[in-house]
Amino acid sequence: MMNHALTSALANFTIQGSDLAIGGVTMSYLAEQHGTPLYIYDKDIIRKKYQKLRDSLPENIKIYYAIKANPNLEIIRLMGELCAEFDVASAGEAERVIQAGIYPDKISFAGPGKTFAELRYAIDQQIGGLSIESEQEFQHIRTICKQLGKTANIFVRVNPDFDLSQAGMKMGGGPKQFGVDSERVSDLLKAIKKENAVNFKGIHIYAGSQNLAAEQLLKTFEKIMEYSISLVAETGISLNYLNMGGGFGIPYFAHEQELDLAAVGKGLKKLFKKYGSKLGHTSFILELGRFLVGESGVYLAKVLYRKISKGQVFLITDGGMHHHLAASGNFGQSLVRRPMPITVANKQGNQTEKAHVTGPLCTPIDTFGFVELPQAQEGDLVCVLNSGAYGFSASPHLFLSHPPPKEVLV
Repeated sequence: MMNHALTSALANFTIQGSDLAIGGVTMSYLAEQHGTPLYIYDKDIIRKKYQKLRDSLPENIKIYYAIKANPNLEIIRLMGELCAEFDVASAGEAERVIQAGIYPDKISFAGPGKTFAELRYAIDQQIGGLSIESEQEFQHIRTICKQLGKTANIFVRVNPDFDLSQAGMKMGGGPKQFGVDSERVSDLLKAIKKENAVNFKGIHIYAGSQNLAAEQLLKTFEKIMEYSISLVAETGISLNYLNMGGGFGIPYFAHEQELDLAAVGKGLKKLFKKYGSKLGHTSFILELGRFLVGESGVYLAKVLYRKISKGQVFLITDGGMHHHLAASGNFGQSLVRRPMPITVANKQGNQTEKAHVTGPLCTPIDTFGFVELPQAQEGDLVCVLNSGAYGFSASPHLFLSHPPPKEVLV
């Protein structure tokens, strides 16, 4: 079976001799300069991906970068050059965006468990938007605003009655820790209308993530628009912004194909034509992380041992699940763990073989899978592609006290 995800991922890079190159530099050279394990990110891939997205979407959609995908400061600064706003999920992330030179009013803060201190920080800094996820949180915001003598810019995050079909992770529909249940939003909005300490900006609905089906994304966006129109009609509240979440995925596993971005853009234009008159003054937001940066990154680990056990090849590397939890299948995957796109960076064109790629840890879950890849020996470089999102920052670096990986941008 053809590995569609590997083919798609490799298309982002060039080959110099038998070496994969990133940003015009071979990965072997970068490994020599910086050591392994190593994350490498290519700024040009991010720029091209953003521009392709921007060219595909209707002009009236703002793009937010969700920094949870990759909070590297240089990537945040790059995204600050490309897009207008940032989505954060903690005060720490907000501080990181501000540290990168972004103004606080360009930040939107969501998350179901914001502490009182985080809310106070966000209001004191005059963060651009706070997504309220419960009635209790609204009461905290009222109290803090009165204490500080400041006004909070707020969204109401809605837990809708629908989810995003075929999503890798579902964030809406049914009982959820995220957002206010849709049937309770109307009453909350009526209370918000009476409160002078808050500036209501709009509705925030995030139904799911990591979706590769354009048709399903568009069905969800249509449901979001229909719900928002009914909410405006019921409450009479002014909806300046509608944050429709994201959900745009990238292919990780062999059977997965790239999202048809042109179809998404075309479908959104049709939806705006259909519903535009009822949401005429509303600005639209998409918050994307993985889709913008995921394909820009690789994770390199050096083969320490080539071992044969019961007739099967094991490539034991100096990297592992403590550095790249997602590649081990232990971050946001179902019980069926499929390997991410993996190759040998310095042996392109070599005859391939099936091998178990593992890390050095004393646990059987420290594995990147049993995969087909170029034959490798000790000292060669295993390369996990599509590692620009949920890699370095989403992994348990302290586990077994191994040194953390380095990060470089090219």
